[in-house]
Amino acid sequence: MSIPKTNVMRILENAGISFLAYTYNPAKGIDAKSVANQINKIETQVFKTLVTQSPTKNHSFEYFVFVIASNMELDLKKAASAAQVKNLEMLPMKNLLPLTGYIHGGCSPIGMKKTLKTFIDETAMTQDKICVSGGKVGFTIELSSNQLASFINAPFADLTKKG
Repeated sequence: MSIPKTNVMRILENAGISFLAYTYNPAKGIDAKSVANQINKIETQVFKTLVTQSPTKNHSFEYFVFVIASNMELDLKKAASAAQVKNLEMLPMKNLLPLTGYIHGGCSPIGMKKTLKTFIDETAMTQDKICVSGGKVGFTIELSSNQLASFINAPFADLTKKG
């Protein structure tokens, strides 16, 4: 049985980037650790996509995306340093869909509604390939971390503390 294509998969195909697609059962968990378990990958290969906001002087926000391994926790100080802002906070869940076009558990660093400055944790460089959300709950994709970084123009940075 073939896996239905998500927009993320179409974007990668159009760009000529090779990837593997996996499905998982959302009822068994949508967090990156549960997904890793379901698709038989180690936690250091499955990455979660986190969206943050930083207050600006004109009372609005600047937004940043961080892609980190499922077994790690985002270090907001390190992330702010990488983004060159004073401080960061996690984006409120209610703002995720309007900002990115994705829902919680299906947020991918590829194909967001708006292009947001994105960073990938440096631990991704130790993996040949990493898995990120396929853009819908129940779908994940595996691709080269270097190709992902190049495609979404995301530098590697030290972003985490052990989760």
